[in-house]
Amino acid sequence: MLFLTADATAAAGGSSMLLMIVLMFAVFYFLIIRPENKKKKKVEEMRNSLSLGDEITTIGGMTGKIVQITEDTITFETGEDRVRIQIKKWGISTTAKMEAAEAEARKGKKK
Repeated sequence: MLFLTADATAAAGGSSMLLMIVLMFAVFYFLIIRPENKKKKKVEEMRNSLSLGDEITTIGGMTGKIVQITEDTITFETGEDRVRIQIKKWGISTTAKMEAAEAEARKGKKK
């Protein structure tokens, strides 16, 4: 026969509670934190690899072609009217190359 005291059952309940907390943190890490960090790293690499003539889209939705790059700012022209706009690098959302690669990846997944 197995007799458990109140101390033994409380210790077992405490360890299972700790196991559940660790398990919940692991799920959050692999489903939320890790993918977000990968996305941030990919966007940072894209912003650091910009070059003259690249087609970009800003966070606000403006599109244009890069005409000047400095350490932390980008100057780009919008359309045929040749208006030049200067923005910070963090304001760039995507490039035409990045959008094409994502479209190709989505196409490959559907097949």
